[in-house]
Formats: sequence, structure tokens, C-alpha cells
Amino acid sequence: MANYILTLSCTDRAGIVHAVSGFLFEQGSNIEEAQQFSDLQTQRFFMRIRFSCDRVPHDDLETLFMAFASENKMQLSLHAAQQPIKTVLMVSQEGHCLNDLLFRWKSGLLNLDVRAIVSNHREFYQLAASYNVPFHHIPVTKSSKASAEAKTYDIIQSEGAELVVLARYMQILSDDLCNKLSGRAINIHHSFLPSFKGAKPYQQAHDRGVKLIGATAHYVTAELDEGPIIEQDVARVDHSRTVQDLTSIGRDTESQVLARAVKWHSEHRVLMNGSKTVVFR
Repeated sequence: MANYILTLSCTDRAGIVHAVSGFLFEQGSNIEEAQQFSDLQTQRFFMRIRFSCDRVPHDDLETLFMAFASENKMQLSLHAAQQPIKTVLMVSQEGHCLNDLLFRWKSGLLNLDVRAIVSNHREFYQLAASYNVPFHHIPVTKSSKASAEAKTYDIIQSEGAELVVLARYMQILSDDLCNKLSGRAINIHHSFLPSFKGAKPYQQAHDRGVKLIGATAHYVTAELDEGPIIEQDVARVDHSRTVQDLTSIGRDTESQVLARAVKWHSEHRVLMNGSKTVVFR
């Protein structure tokens, strides 16, 4: 029995659930999980369905669904539930998120196929080798930024990557690359109240006596750290914490938030809703 995940969005109206479930029934499918959401502000309807079907081959089923989507003016995607997502990880000199993702992947906790690691530094080539993942060192300077991005994108394309994860990759991507990776690149960054930009953010946070350490995972857009948010979390701290404590707590929070965002994306639980996301957990 083949298992699939169907995601769709469209203008909200009466009868959508009936139409979709009826169509699935006609194909001999069995619905195993269904979630839906109507956004009253945007008047958009969102749905995620996991179902099984052994009557219709995958290619024929996809053709039928595309015709159904066109007829009903829906944006629709069909995915084989167990098919891992081809992924490229990018990192600079902080490896906590990279190490966490690789461990979760090899432990069977993330439905990924990690095809390559790209870095502008050499620090983690041994870590990549220990997981048998190709490591690409692509230095980035002001004068070489364009060529470095071109090499990076060539790797992403050659690996057929459906997802790119910036696991603490500390280079700002060009608008062109952000647009090419739209909807399939996830970034993680610290987020404090108030926000601290520039060098040594945890030192700045300590100096201001913050009470919350936070992290945000979001899709990459040309607007720096302003993409649609997938997941966020915070950890409470107090006056007794040192800068080193804040850094450690922050790294743990970043790793957990990024892992959840990657997991939900790989399970097709995240749907775009303008500048926001709908996440079916």
C-alpha cells in the first residue's frame, strides 16, 4: 500500500473538504490523517492529508490530482510519504546546528537525504567525513562572493536538492540566490528581546541583563532575517548566568528550533500563507 501526503491551498469556500475527500474515495484511497485551516484574514483555505492508495500508480495519481487542482483552482502538491528530501547543509564556523541535524538524520529522526555540506571554512570536513557526506569548501571574500555563490548553486542543482539548510552559515546570500531558493531554504538565527545585531550578540545580551534567550527558524528571503517564520522558542535566564552560559543555552535553543523546522518541512507540514506560514504539527 503506497502512502502519500497531499497539501493544498485555495480561496476559502464551502464544499472543499467534501470535494477533496470525495475525489480521494473515487481513487480508492484511504485517508489516514487530515488537518485543515481557514484564514479569516486572507480568506485562504489550507489542508494536509496523509492517505494510502494501491489502486492507481503514482504517476497516474499525480496526473489526476493536477487535473483536479486545475478544475478547482487549487495550489496542490502530492508527495510520496516515505521519500526522503534531498538536502544540502551549509555552515560556517559554529557547528552545533550542523552536528545536531546530522545526528538526527542518521538516527532516523529526520526524513532527509543529506547530499552535501557546503562551508566557507574547513572546520567541519572531518565531521562530514564521519557521516560519509561530501564536504565542499568554498571560501567567500568580497571579491569572490559572486563566483562562490555560483559554485554553491551548482552543487545544489547537481545534487537535486529540494531543501537547503543554513545551519549557522554566516554569509548573507544575494537577492538572486535567495530568489532561486525561494521556499526551499531554511535559516536559523538568535532572537532576543530586545534584538542585538552585530558582533558578540550574547555579550550584548548579558550586558543588558536579558531574561529570555530565543531562536527563530524561517525561510530565506532577500530581506535579511525577515522571511516567513516556521518555528520559534525561548529559554528563560537570569542574572546569575554568564556570557558562556547564555551562549550555550542559545546554541541548544537554536539547534532544537532548527531541527523542528526542518522536520516539519520534510514532512510537508509547512504551507506558505503570504508572508506567514501555516504549520500542521
